[in-house]
Amino acid sequence: MDRLNAGQLRTREVDEKLRAAIKRNPIYIILDDVLDTYNVGAIFRLADACAVKKIYLCGATETPPNPKIKKASVNTWKWVDWEYEKTASDAVLKLKTSTSAVASADRQNSKFKTIAIEQHKSSIPLKEYQPQFPLAIVVGNESFGVSKDILRLADEIVELPMFGVNKSLNVMVTLGIVLYRVIEYL
Repeated sequence: MDRLNAGQLRTREVDEKLRAAIKRNPIYIILDDVLDTYNVGAIFRLADACAVKKIYLCGATETPPNPKIKKASVNTWKWVDWEYEKTASDAVLKLKTSTSAVASADRQNSKFKTIAIEQHKSSIPLKEYQPQFPLAIVVGNESFGVSKDILRLADEIVELPMFGVNKSLNVMVTLGIVLYRVIEYL
């Protein structure tokens, strides 16, 4: 398969044949009020790298075609399926209940799972998490984290251990660590 560098992605139109040939993993990303458009763009790039099925942009999260998303994503927003939902809860409920949102091949005789990435009294460390697929991964607002509604809806809450004085990592960095750990189980 052709792999495109950043310059090619910025200048080349989407090749639908190539886009359709990409084998997508049964992973969905849900952005719960992620406000920094550079984070959103970088998450599109990450989603392409991990061949996720779809990104749900929710709440106040900006949507393409936004110039900052375009720049940070190096146009991968055109290669990755995405959809806007009013709330992250709407996206989770849609994935858990809609046969049209999740292809039957993703159901694999298992219940659709949702994890929230958040530091919380009920969270488990990432190294203890055993993913099941299909899987939705929810990341939250840069200042306030994942919403309480999502924390109630999530099947599990997973966190990255923090050993220094800082309380959290950048949302895209955190998602990157979690995604690459999760795809090891596919």
